[in-house]
Amino acid sequence: MIILPQEILPGLFRLEIPLPGNPLKMLNSYVIIGPERALVVDTGFNRPECLAAMTQGLQELAVDPERIDLFITHTHADHVGQAGVLATATSRVWCGAFDAFDVDHAISLDPSDPFWDGPIALARRHGFSPSEATESVRRHPGYRYAPRTPIAFTTVADGDEIAAGRYRFTCLATPGHTPWHMCLYEPREKILLAGDLLLRDITPNISLWREEGDPLADYIASLKRIAALDIALVLPGHRRLFDDCRVRIDEMLAHHEHRAAEAASLLAGGPLTAYDVAAGMTWDMTYSHWADVPSVQKWFAVGEAIAHLRYLERLGRISRCERQGQIIFKKD
Repeated sequence: MIILPQEILPGLFRLEIPLPGNPLKMLNSYVIIGPERALVVDTGFNRPECLAAMTQGLQELAVDPERIDLFITHTHADHVGQAGVLATATSRVWCGAFDAFDVDHAISLDPSDPFWDGPIALARRHGFSPSEATESVRRHPGYRYAPRTPIAFTTVADGDEIAAGRYRFTCLATPGHTPWHMCLYEPREKILLAGDLLLRDITPNISLWREEGDPLADYIASLKRIAALDIALVLPGHRRLFDDCRVRIDEMLAHHEHRAAEAASLLAGGPLTAYDVAAGMTWDMTYSHWADVPSVQKWFAVGEAIAHLRYLERLGRISRCERQGQIIFKKD
């Protein structure tokens, strides 16, 4: 079913792009129409269903597909998947630099591609079996529905400005969900195109699948930065729009403090891998037992456990060691 575009402000529309078979259900893609060109913010998976919804939405808005530019808040497949299909020879495709690098190295269909070697090896060190680590990648939407052709990104930095229609947006680097997640802030209208920084009905996944970094600390800093802005309306990447930005930020800060405390408490019984910590954490899933959780859902859960464990480690509340090639966390 195609959902018609929703006008949010003059010349600014929301398209709901279906994400079949995914718990997120829909992506909010935003279209800002100007006299010469239109700007499309985020695109949906690289899937025919997503392309059909985008094509129908642009037709309803009488937007010439040859005269669009794209802004990608971050390079998860549900946001960047169609960029290679939608971009034309005259399009500019804006994105944060680190995330653009990730897409350029992730377009292979082969899970044995070197891009996937690091995460798969790290998953095994954090407690996945070899077969489950590989299966997680094969079923991962970032593997299945990513762009399949190179994209000529125009990278943006914090503070850059992008004009679209009657709006002038400031690019805000808000790392955490990804290393170079970008929001668009329009100070005159007090609107924030938030990507996956802030969602009203669900919580963004904060994961770590690299040896370096502290994404949860980055995410908390990003939330606190946004809390200082005058924001009347948040336009998120998924689910409903909302106007209680600071309330939601406070909820998210409390949520992650609770999650970190839960992860730390699980180590009271003795050292564990991140896989075992994730198995003991509370998740909003319909499965009664960890063994029943599909491998790709375990991937997201363990990635989030690793992020919270890294955060606790950096605070000096836990430490790690290595046993037989696996990373083990313990409470100090």
